[in-house]
Amino acid sequence: MAYDEWLAERVGKILKDKSVSFLDKKMMGGLCFMVDDKMCVGIVKNTLMARIGPDAYEAALEKEGVSEMNFTGRAMKGYVFIQPEAVDREEELIHWVDLCLAFNPLAKSSKKKKKQ
Repeated sequence: MAYDEWLAERVGKILKDKSVSFLDKKMMGGLCFMVDDKMCVGIVKNTLMARIGPDAYEAALEKEGVSEMNFTGRAMKGYVFIQPEAVDREEELIHWVDLCLAFNPLAKSSKKKKKQ
């Protein structure tokens, strides 16, 4: 198991309950939930990855169990990792998914690679 499947089910249920159209896609060794063809929220191992945007970033880092997302040795501003204990309760997970959904309309889509 490359990612926490129970956490993935919980995130998927929240998105469905909110009537959000999404696609779950395996990437970066985990699972990513795409909303409007943009990375919205994901799971890497047992950690939630949240794309919350630069405006919510600093305040999020002050919360317990939250850290900067760092894949390449450099923090990705606007993205955070949330440890499992910080999303144990459903209200906590809903809070992070809501932050991701609030930023999603402002997020830029990644450029599509042209087929050769």
